[in-house]
Amino acid sequence: MSYYQEIMKEISGNMQDLSKDIPAVMKAFSGLVGASTADGALDKKTKELIMIGIAVANRCDGCIGFHTKTLVELGVTEQELAEALGVAVAMGGGPSVMYAANTLKAFKEFS
Repeated sequence: MSYYQEIMKEISGNMQDLSKDIPAVMKAFSGLVGASTADGALDKKTKELIMIGIAVANRCDGCIGFHTKTLVELGVTEQELAEALGVAVAMGGGPSVMYAANTLKAFKEFS
């Protein structure tokens, strides 16, 4: 199993445990994510590209895994992802460069 798949598996289990303890919060969070990524003036792919930029700038490995996997499923190209990562680097500086490089690794794992 790859690095990001392992992270996602572990976090998914942890989130299930968290959902047992705070089901209303986790249901609301899931609804928020669904509503915020639904097609509107921006399509789901564009919204996921924004999310991956924020994940990189905030250095969240779990977010990188989940959102990169979704982007692959939505048919994003490596170049589209790379350009979104360039924006994240501009906003997040050196630490975002490190996470942008890791996000390309995740893309290759899921492709």
